[in-house]
Amino acid sequence: MHQIPQLPRLPGFNFDHNIGRTRFHRSQLFDRIHGDVYYLAEKPKSSKHSRYPAIYAWGEEPPSPPWLALDGQRLMFKAYFQESVHERREPYRIRLVDISFFLEDGTMKISEPAVDNSGLEQGVLVRRQRIPLPDPVKYRYFDILDLNIGKEPQIYGRVYKIIDCDKFTRRFLNRMGIPVPDPLPAPADPTYERQKSATVSEKSHQKKPDSLGNFLKFDRKVLRFFGYWDDSDSPYGYVHDLEILYYLADDTIEILENLPTNCGPSSKSTLVKRLKIPKFFTSLEPVGSSDPLTILNVLGESTTRSYYIADNSYCKKSSADYYKECDLTIGAQINIFGRKVVITDLDNFTKEYYRNKYGLDDFTPLDQPGKRREQSKNPVKYVPPYNGFGSYEDSLVNCFSMVPKRPKVITDKFYQYDNQENDNRILRFGCKMISDIPDNTDRCFVISVYLLDNTVAVFEVGAKKAGHTKSLFQKRTRLRLPGQNMFSSEEPKYYEPQDFFVGTTVNLQGFRFQIETADERTFNYMEQHCNEFPKANVKFIMDKVRDHLKSVYREFIGEYSPLKNDDHPPVLRLSCLREALYNYLGDHITEHEVMTVARHYSFREHKEVCPREYVRALVHTELTRHVWNELDRLEEDIREWDRERIGYLNRNQLYTILRASRIPLQKELINLMLDRLHKNEQGKLDYQDLLKFVNIAVDPLPPMPPINVKELYWTTEETPKSCRDIDWCLFLKDLGLEQQLKELGSPTNDK
Repeated sequence: MHQIPQLPRLPGFNFDHNIGRTRFHRSQLFDRIHGDVYYLAEKPKSSKHSRYPAIYAWGEEPPSPPWLALDGQRLMFKAYFQESVHERREPYRIRLVDISFFLEDGTMKISEPAVDNSGLEQGVLVRRQRIPLPDPVKYRYFDILDLNIGKEPQIYGRVYKIIDCDKFTRRFLNRMGIPVPDPLPAPADPTYERQKSATVSEKSHQKKPDSLGNFLKFDRKVLRFFGYWDDSDSPYGYVHDLEILYYLADDTIEILENLPTNCGPSSKSTLVKRLKIPKFFTSLEPVGSSDPLTILNVLGESTTRSYYIADNSYCKKSSADYYKECDLTIGAQINIFGRKVVITDLDNFTKEYYRNKYGLDDFTPLDQPGKRREQSKNPVKYVPPYNGFGSYEDSLVNCFSMVPKRPKVITDKFYQYDNQENDNRILRFGCKMISDIPDNTDRCFVISVYLLDNTVAVFEVGAKKAGHTKSLFQKRTRLRLPGQNMFSSEEPKYYEPQDFFVGTTVNLQGFRFQIETADERTFNYMEQHCNEFPKANVKFIMDKVRDHLKSVYREFIGEYSPLKNDDHPPVLRLSCLREALYNYLGDHITEHEVMTVARHYSFREHKEVCPREYVRALVHTELTRHVWNELDRLEEDIREWDRERIGYLNRNQLYTILRASRIPLQKELINLMLDRLHKNEQGKLDYQDLLKFVNIAVDPLPPMPPINVKELYWTTEETPKSCRDIDWCLFLKDLGLEQQLKELGSPTNDK
């Protein structure tokens, strides 16, 4: 956009444009120079289709000035000039230069590229400026018409010969209608040619072997062989386990010895350092005998001021024949300075190298005499038998150390079960003692299994009429399985939590206990972790029941189907279910499995004592009373736990988040709120429902009078699952044998 011309500065024709203006900053924009190069500009370039009005009509806009249209563009030519040399042997010197012509202002610059070890001051020869034409032309400067391939411009008394240009220059001149000839070859520099011929002749005169090619090709590539040196015939000798390293870069060999354990800080020792090993060793050659050239001191005795030349008149070639890669293979016996070394094996890189170069495929390893590698293995430590003092783990640790140490504690279970709420880390079972003494049969005990370290403790529940008091019968410890030798070196096997279930008999330190029942928390924990406790896995139990009832399903329905009642759905008594399962499965089912099926299909009418809205009103009352406004922080913490964004979390996770966020609610009120949240099929809670539950801004409820939340929690807590009545329809539906009953034509359960 072009600026509007200012009005004439006459009285009455101009006015102050800054009146009422508050911002005086200059706008800064990025504009493009060429290609993808940008610079900071004050005004954007106006296009011919600009939406701002202009004082010129389309097509009549004046062209941009050259300093703006051709900014940053230049023509590049390659040229050379001939320089006379009067003080040296060569008659002249050829020097290559770059001529730059800047299109924006017609200036020129001449620079010489730097050449290593040239001895000349190179760089900018002529600084950027407008260069006038030589005499007799006056008042005229060099232009694009004066620069082209083949021309010889004279600049400040020096004649340059232009031989080439870049791609942009050729295209620019062609568009301007100026033809550009083909590039010309640069003349040879006699100084460079003389130095090159002298270097080549000197190298050919010395005849020094070139090892650089092998170094660049095989550097860091090493062939690795395994072998041995049998020195058992000498006193105190043994079979040395060796590694032979062959370096392909210079055909040198290094031999290392693999030392057995406890032989020092290093497991390997250098037997032969890296050098060329002769095939036939007689004596050590004098120093310098293997060098291809000899050196003559032709001038001076001082080291700092002496001159040396190579003497090829006395080049005694060494007659020693050294080991090459073709001499090393499996089974080869090489002479290492009088020692007989046998190669037995190769590594994978060496096998692949020999397979590609020599076409070998058989790399069967050989056995070493004495089997040094097997002898160097750690011997099996003998563990003395357990003596009965302390635990087995404590005595085992002290057998391997002079200083007594405590056994290591497994921390994984400690972090998993320590400080769990509701005391879920302990499984409690009610049992009775099996004894020949009549007085012991009436004694009641409680077995506590601690999931933290699989320890077991036994408590006696005393009855007033029995004459026994409540006391500790067996302290907390790990108990061995029966039938093991106590005083043995083998690691004992202990009772695991999976070994305790209702209906089994356990032998604890010689006392036999019959487990008859378990508390509600134990049943719930085993059912929640049914993968660890197969006796509480309903799916596994139903599969077993289904397999046994396939052939007798008709008789099972006809014998144990309950009577139909219009008021209530058909239910089956627990005693009838236990009788039926024991009758058809026998010893293949246990009492714990019967209780698991009964608890899963128990029939109970749902009576909600404390409604959801009542609990929500209590929560809103407490949050309003404590002026709680951390809902956004709570949502952020919950979403941090749900990395997969499924919208559901476990009850324990939500309980931990609520307690960690310091929400002003009692533990009992938090449990009441979590019991009334929506769940999915896996039993996880919907945390979006939780956020709506505690949001006092959406659908607020009136405040409630203060009550004792602890008393409300214990009175409204869900009672244990009733096991007296079984939902018969749900049991048969999961059993999945109704289709078989219809195929057999059996009557339905319409008793």
